[in-house]
Amino acid sequence: MDIKEAQKIIREKYYDRDSTRGLYSTFTWFVEEVGELAEALIKLDQNSIEEELADVFAWLLSIANLVNIDLAEAFKRKYGSF
Repeated sequence: MDIKEAQKIIREKYYDRDSTRGLYSTFTWFVEEVGELAEALIKLDQNSIEEELADVFAWLLSIANLVNIDLAEAFKRKYGSF
């Protein structure tokens, strides 16, 4: 799976809920997940790190969807082709 596919999956599954919640609240959930990732990293809990990385990625994709940014294209423009 690539970033475009992942973003599409998140859009199809969560866009309605995310747009109802709004950008600010969705961003707040993202920040909460980053905090949970930080806790997992501090504990060096590999399973939790994996889960929290996935959560952070999913919430980042949700934010990208709400602001209508193709994250794969934005990454490519910023960091080069992959």
